[in-house]
Amino acid sequence: MAAFAHITPARCTQLGNALTAAGLAWKDNGNQARPGLLTYTVTDPHGRRWTIAPATSNQIVPSRPANLWQATCTDAYHRTSVMSAQSVAARIREFPS
Repeated sequence: MAAFAHITPARCTQLGNALTAAGLAWKDNGNQARPGLLTYTVTDPHGRRWTIAPATSNQIVPSRPANLWQATCTDAYHRTSVMSAQSVAARIREFPS
């Protein structure tokens, strides 16, 4: 289960803004009323599909409160570490072909 206190509407907006700024096509699952359950589908520059979801409570480190997101790409069988919105967007954009 996600850490609902950490995943706020503002944090979700921050992720959407980071994905847009990185030039990535994305959509969310429409769960804005429950931000802890909001997931994102992102297409990277190579056409691979990524899923971004909130980190689980035990993955969130108090010393890094902005690191709330984890991305998974099934095409490349890759999962990122728990990262900030800007870092996860950059990782997806720069992931090698």
